[in-house]
Amino acid sequence: MPDRLSFGGRDIIREADFFHMEAAPMQATMPAAAPKQKIVAFLLAFFLGALGVHNFYLGKTKMGVVQLILTITVIGAIVSGPWAFVQSIMIILGKIDDADGNPLV
Repeated sequence: MPDRLSFGGRDIIREADFFHMEAAPMQATMPAAAPKQKIVAFLLAFFLGALGVHNFYLGKTKMGVVQLILTITVIGAIVSGPWAFVQSIMIILGKIDDADGNPLV
């Protein structure tokens, strides 16, 4: 039996060959996320930083949860406030990137 059959001027692949063909490798392409804004991260860190909101914005969920839990506890709030203030300064100086390592714009 020939590998290809012609029907109405079009080549038709035999059914047996069709099921044994390898699929072409597919590359998953996701649209690039918009870069995180430095000013937004700074304002969140400065005003809501003790709650860890800026870390959630930057995609650093674990750090945000830790800061939030620290703020809820009385003793942890003493640590969380200065921590957020230092992070807000580091954001302005460009020393903090988002969770994927992309610089803030």
